[in-house]
Amino acid sequence: MKIDDLNKEIKKCNRCRLSETRINALCGEGDLNTKIMLIAQAPGENENKEGKMFIGPSGKVLDELLRIANVGRNEIYMTNLIKCMLPKYRKPKQDEIKICSKYLDEEIKLINPKTLAPLGYHATKYTFEKYALCLPSKPEFPEVYGNIFLSKDKKILPLQHPATVLYNPSLKEEMIKNYRKIKVLLENCKWYPVCPMKRFYEEGKLNKKWVELYCKGDWESCIRYQMEERAAPHPDRMLPDGSIDERL
Repeated sequence: MKIDDLNKEIKKCNRCRLSETRINALCGEGDLNTKIMLIAQAPGENENKEGKMFIGPSGKVLDELLRIANVGRNEIYMTNLIKCMLPKYRKPKQDEIKICSKYLDEEIKLINPKTLAPLGYHATKYTFEKYALCLPSKPEFPEVYGNIFLSKDKKILPLQHPATVLYNPSLKEEMIKNYRKIKVLLENCKWYPVCPMKRFYEEGKLNKKWVELYCKGDWESCIRYQMEERAAPHPDRMLPDGSIDERL
């Protein structure tokens, strides 16, 4: 199946009750060759009317967060877990998620991004379950935002939904920091080609998780990267978290 064929299916879908109240079923938008896919929960009122992603109040917040992170919409792919607007912005029902997530699964297969960035609780919960990651309890759930999780061949970067700023402006600075990781994940560490971690990994001495989570993941948080930037000496056996592996 091609993305155009999938989008045609989405637009004419009538598999659940949401087709009775929607105006437009939303297809994903953006770069089909991107490294990062943003997964929102569902279209809002403006999106439902116009048939476009993130054009309402939360879209303005998203655009600001991406602008601060120096990321263009054309560099990422954006889609929804639920393709139709939820009446009165209610929570999605389990049968709706079960039916509609099949479209998302196909999008992930077709786009094949390196990183999935689910926005908010329901998109993150579905993504964690899909990739067999342990979902924390609701009180601890906010702690997952801004952290990178590795499962199978994907990196998962849960982010607060842009709408969060609209009802809790105090979280904006934290969200700016978290959304900045989108830019980081779009690029590999500039030091990686000459980093001992690359050599150790290619020699089979280093676990792949170090490369995926740091060298090709959140390299800004890598202690080695930070020391390289300061021209501070550090041993080849130092791992990205600053610990020393004597076996290397």
